[in-house]
Amino acid sequence: MRLQLYIDGAFVEPVSGAYMDVIDPAREEVFAQAAAACAADVEAAVTAARRAFDQGPWPRMSAGQRAALMRRVASAIRQDQHALAQLEVRDNGKPLKEALWDVSDAAYCFDFYADMAEKIEAEGEAAVDVGDARFACHVRKEPIGVVGAITPWNFPLLMAAWKVAPALAAGCSVVLKPSELCPLTCGELARYLHASGLPAGVFNLITGTGPEAGSQLAAHPGVDKVAFTGSQTTGSKIMAAAARDIRKISLELGGKSPFIIFADADLDKAVQWIQFGIFWNQGQVCSATSRVLVQRPLYAALVERLKAAAEAITIGPGDGDSVQMGPLVSAVQHARVMDAIAAGVHGGARLVSGGERPAHLAHGYFLQPTVFTDVPTDQALWREEVFGPVVCVNAFDSEAEAIAQANDSRYGLAGAVMSADLDRCGRVARALRAGVVWINCSQPTFTQLPWGGYKASGIGRELGRHGIEAFMEIKQITSFVTDEPWGWYPEKSISG
Repeated sequence: MRLQLYIDGAFVEPVSGAYMDVIDPAREEVFAQAAAACAADVEAAVTAARRAFDQGPWPRMSAGQRAALMRRVASAIRQDQHALAQLEVRDNGKPLKEALWDVSDAAYCFDFYADMAEKIEAEGEAAVDVGDARFACHVRKEPIGVVGAITPWNFPLLMAAWKVAPALAAGCSVVLKPSELCPLTCGELARYLHASGLPAGVFNLITGTGPEAGSQLAAHPGVDKVAFTGSQTTGSKIMAAAARDIRKISLELGGKSPFIIFADADLDKAVQWIQFGIFWNQGQVCSATSRVLVQRPLYAALVERLKAAAEAITIGPGDGDSVQMGPLVSAVQHARVMDAIAAGVHGGARLVSGGERPAHLAHGYFLQPTVFTDVPTDQALWREEVFGPVVCVNAFDSEAEAIAQANDSRYGLAGAVMSADLDRCGRVARALRAGVVWINCSQPTFTQLPWGGYKASGIGRELGRHGIEAFMEIKQITSFVTDEPWGWYPEKSISG
């Protein structure tokens, strides 16, 4: 398989002719290649997107016309759901069941924003009474322009849909740069958009590395907004580049999310939700509830039960029957997680389970589900994102102590609380400094609801109505509607 660039309505070779290997993380084998875009390719893609927005029909179409095309894309994704999921398994390593969910969610995202575009257009311009009959005032929403979307490798197709679908629904043109580690399903998305009848230049796909393609896109003066999901380090660089030209950005930068479990919680359910919160997608989830705080009376029993449950997880290639955890995405990521584990042990944390390659898997970037307890709260293992199947479990005594420990983080993407006392759950949920809080669960995510974090976890929100409005500008239009004389120095005040 050989993935080309998609620029100005056509699949094209990269200017340099260079391609990158795409590696199956379960087998450590090259199974495809993707074009390695350079600055000249980025220039061509942004130029096409700029022309499509400034001169083309897309932003001037009705919402219904755009929605019809987006629904064709959703239908195509559903029709190829199994093939897309299998491709994601090869590319990313995740179990097939998880990949099928991701593909289904991506299709729904296109349908959701097709509906949302029509809803916003039907609402029309909002009239505002300013208390002065001489003026008719309206507020309208317009597409922001050319969007540079830079997406991660952990949910390749779904994270692309989170950005591409609302941006297109808003009337923007898009240049998408997926992670070089997992670009293949984004290539399929380009095929669906092409087949749907999307005007040339409205969507463009550039595959390549961050330094060669991503940084060029983020700094390009023809881009009106950069939407990025990934590491805080890269997000900081994108923010700095955007500051030079006062360019709009949205950043989703991950976290170190807490999960507070009180002594009255159901033990079996608590363990199940901990596992879903940290071992789903091999722990490569920005919102993973990787810091578990357990009230002391339940602590020992929960750790024992969690250890047994973690050791019962079936690990293997994602296309295998009954596999619950696949490999990490790459050799580099595997090494990073192993280094974090080693540093945790050296720093005084107690390794309860896992932390090594499964004995039955000689090849692939596999790692056992890993459980630490008694983790010093000043250690990186407790404070920094590991982005792997590694959970830290510490004890607490009081509700106030749990909230303080949970909020003692530079991140604030998500958090969770579990208790039979729903009043207490509500108090804790309101007290947590996080953009997403779950009660008696962890990680359910809905397209209809806003997604994003506080503090260093990012800027802005995706999904829900916020997701499309993030790709819109707000314009005030004020009309003088009376025959009353008006001099250059008015008699009456015009200030609210």
